[in-house]
Amino acid sequence: MKTDQNIAPLGSEKSKLTEEELIEQTFQELLNDYLRTKHRKKVDLITKAFNFANQAHKGIKRQSGEPYILHPLEVAKIVCNEIGLGSTSICSALLHDVVEDTDYTIEDIENLFGPKIAQIVDGLTKISGGIFGDKASAQAENFKKLLLTMSSDIRVILIKIADRLHNMRTLGSLAPNKQYKIAGETLYIYAPLANRLGLNKIKTELENLSFKYEHPEEYQEIQEKLDATAAAREEVFNNFTAPIRTQLDKMGLKYRILARIKSVYSIWNKMQTKHVPFEEIYDLLAVRIIFEPRYPDEELNDCFDIYVSISRIYKPHPDRLRDWVSHPKANGYQALHVTLMSTNGQWIEVQIRSERMNEVAEQGFAAHWKYKEGGGSEDEGELEKWLSTIKEILDDPQPDAMDFLDTIKLNLFASEIFVFTPKGEIKTMPQNSTALDFAFSLHTDIGRHCIGAKVNHKLVPLSHKLQSGDQVEILTSKSQRVQPQWEVFATTARARAKIAAILRKERKTHLKQGEKIYSEFLKKEEIDPDTVHIDKLVKLHNFKSREELLVGIGNKTITLGEVDKNELKERQGTNWKKYLTFSFGGGGNKDTKPKEQEEEEAAQEKINTKKILKLTEDSLQKRYTMADCCHPIPGDDVLGYLDEKDRVIIHKRQCPVAVKLKSSFGNHIVATSWDTHKSLSFPVYISVKGIDSIGLLNEITQVISRQLNVNIRKLTMESVDGIFEGNIQLSVHDVEDVKQVCNNLLKIKNVKSVTRVEK
Repeated sequence: MKTDQNIAPLGSEKSKLTEEELIEQTFQELLNDYLRTKHRKKVDLITKAFNFANQAHKGIKRQSGEPYILHPLEVAKIVCNEIGLGSTSICSALLHDVVEDTDYTIEDIENLFGPKIAQIVDGLTKISGGIFGDKASAQAENFKKLLLTMSSDIRVILIKIADRLHNMRTLGSLAPNKQYKIAGETLYIYAPLANRLGLNKIKTELENLSFKYEHPEEYQEIQEKLDATAAAREEVFNNFTAPIRTQLDKMGLKYRILARIKSVYSIWNKMQTKHVPFEEIYDLLAVRIIFEPRYPDEELNDCFDIYVSISRIYKPHPDRLRDWVSHPKANGYQALHVTLMSTNGQWIEVQIRSERMNEVAEQGFAAHWKYKEGGGSEDEGELEKWLSTIKEILDDPQPDAMDFLDTIKLNLFASEIFVFTPKGEIKTMPQNSTALDFAFSLHTDIGRHCIGAKVNHKLVPLSHKLQSGDQVEILTSKSQRVQPQWEVFATTARARAKIAAILRKERKTHLKQGEKIYSEFLKKEEIDPDTVHIDKLVKLHNFKSREELLVGIGNKTITLGEVDKNELKERQGTNWKKYLTFSFGGGGNKDTKPKEQEEEEAAQEKINTKKILKLTEDSLQKRYTMADCCHPIPGDDVLGYLDEKDRVIIHKRQCPVAVKLKSSFGNHIVATSWDTHKSLSFPVYISVKGIDSIGLLNEITQVISRQLNVNIRKLTMESVDGIFEGNIQLSVHDVEDVKQVCNNLLKIKNVKSVTRVEK
């Protein structure tokens, strides 16, 4: 598999060369790759950039022990071969670490290589530093910088993705906690970005490599099963495509047919979300038909002609035709997808695309740069729309970097639907968009004043989910105001950001009004302004903070009156006792010692994040906390998160909370390994489904309790129309216990599926 071959930075032949020979050979490979492209041949400029970078990085090594210059060279090769960019980008890739790691400045780069390369290198410098070093604080903040630089030149982010890809290919030389951090943020940030920019091959490789480092055993297991079933898949592919080839030959088309195998990460992801084993993943194989159009302007017609021809051979699935040819995806992707029933009773997806469409599918927006080295894309509409959304969100930054990242991520993974305005204008929206999202996509003022919508001429609420092909009319009223609950059913980044900004602005206004009203109330009742008083009112009105109380007073949710006056005056009368006790009670010295002791004990137990933490019986009972969000048990792939109080919380590596922590607080991640020896019990939940029958519940409990001697802590069963579903909470020692329970329950006649689930 390609990703496996790329993990080792040095091949066996290369390792025999001296460092200078290796560097020179790698540079020649880059030049040869560049000379094979359609770009204008600026070999002198690339050679100049290489010589400059080579001199700047001389004597510096990577953590793997290889010369540092090999990293920029490999990034430049990815930029050239896998993204398809030209000399400006190749030079920028070669120079991308020079300003960050040496004494040279952006001014030096500009003087030698011109303003465009200097601008790109400057953008890359702003978002580098810290991915591998201790300088990395919140990666979400880095991500903000990254998006800011995108708006000036999209090549900045394309080179950054290439940089991340090479770092992932050589991740094996780093400590495990660094591997989890980098793999985590790759999966959370860089893979979705690559997907959004149409870099499909790179997205898949980033996902696979992240998965390989986070779950090495599962990766190996799925890879072995894929290898074992390869021959059978090839036979299915040959049998399925033989009549299609005959038909395409009759049409006189120049074409090629490829087998597309589902990636290891995609398979694992489907196994997790659908709770099915590998053997029940039926869409491992897809077929790709890539053709040369008979005439340049007949590309679209040829796609549909091929579809009609192959639909005569195999029956198409009525609900699975995807026309991305007439309406390209937001990342530029074009193809016609049809799912056909093969002769062996298996549905197989066929993707029909021209050579041009295939190039865009593999290299996304980057493919357009091939033909316009100095400028931008020939078809920037969707990209510009996306970038303008990002600019709007950045103009009104979220108070929390992770909130910001979540807002952006809503649109990174989004699939598209197509909806129409009342005048018939087509609009692209992310899947699951609501009428409210559509209103904000038209204009902020339309969004903030919308009261409802007509979808296909029928009145619907703002929370109504839109479907492809809907015609939507937004109804507005000047008296309407943005409601807090709108944040719940807005799904697009633009709408969420706008609603949050409006609510924050209103909250500030209410806060000021609340402070004024509260101050006037104290003055009127002749009560001293004191933090003790406001805390008393926070408690009295069941608010979580002083700010919430003041906002409540400001927006007239609560009115200060007699009850508040009595509460505060009573408090004022007794308050002096508190100060007297504090000043003269003599308790100060007594408290000092335990605090010092606590700090001393904490220092003794300081966790070293660079070492692998052993999870023993003793440490799990006394020092470490199992996360409630994912309930890890021995045998799960886990990591530790060191919080601000130096407590270690254990999460499953794929837990959504852990994914965020890896992306935002990478330096707090601790690599962990189990060392429990079946001495402790942990709660676990399993779901059992099947056909209802008399005595089935008794059989299930007999298998768990008597045969396997596992304690059942909770059991719920429900049967509807002859199908039963049960949820069981068990006490187990480790993952092996869970596997044994699941395997034994599956032996019961009417039990059809048993899966471990999160609660």
